[in-house]
Amino acid sequence: MGKLFDKIRRIQDKTRPFCTAIIPAAGSSTRMGGQDKLLTDLCGAPVLMRTLCAIDRTELVDEIIVATREELLLTVADLCGRCGLHKPVKVVRGGSTRAQSVLAAALEANPKAGLLAVHDAARPLVDPAEFDEIIRLACRTNAAAPAVPVTDTIKAADPTDGRVLSTPDRSTLFAVYTPQVIEASLLKAALQSAIDAGAEITDDCSAVERLGKEVYLATGSRENIKITTPLDLLIAEAILRGRDR
Repeated sequence: MGKLFDKIRRIQDKTRPFCTAIIPAAGSSTRMGGQDKLLTDLCGAPVLMRTLCAIDRTELVDEIIVATREELLLTVADLCGRCGLHKPVKVVRGGSTRAQSVLAAALEANPKAGLLAVHDAARPLVDPAEFDEIIRLACRTNAAAPAVPVTDTIKAADPTDGRVLSTPDRSTLFAVYTPQVIEASLLKAALQSAIDAGAEITDDCSAVERLGKEVYLATGSRENIKITTPLDLLIAEAILRGRDR
């Protein structure tokens, strides 16, 4: 039975839409103590290089587009060249917000792209097989992302004085990671709508949700951390050392 499922999956993979991976990399790394987190060394290679190489090992991504700051265009292009990537890669100028950067990259995607897989540049430990599974889910649902259940108790509080307002049921709460894979025309429309409305969105799924569209979550890996602070970098190093054992 397992061989039959594998055969069906291979057939489905061959007929799936063209998929462009978008890497927003135009952030300012304000919480990294003055260093650019994407160019910071992580066990012998820059964070961004590890992210790109992981995506390059996926089976279902067809091309990669990196959106970065104008002053880093040449630096990132050079880094992409040093990665030895097998998939086509393009570097474009991002915007002042995540939504603007993702949209700028989306507009540069191959016209054949039916799916756009947006992945944080600062998530270098993503599992290529998990990346492919989210693409497969998006083929069926139009919008999908990996997530892990929240294990801490979460409080909603007044930001002005810290007064607790409520305690949400954590059984319904999930931390959402990337890649977030969305049907191409839907994501472009969602991002443009959010930008036009001046809406602050923290991820691409929330832009889709603004339009009343459904998003589906799949079980993600807790190792797929986002490097935001120096502590995150230490954790990522420990994970990589553990993988090498």
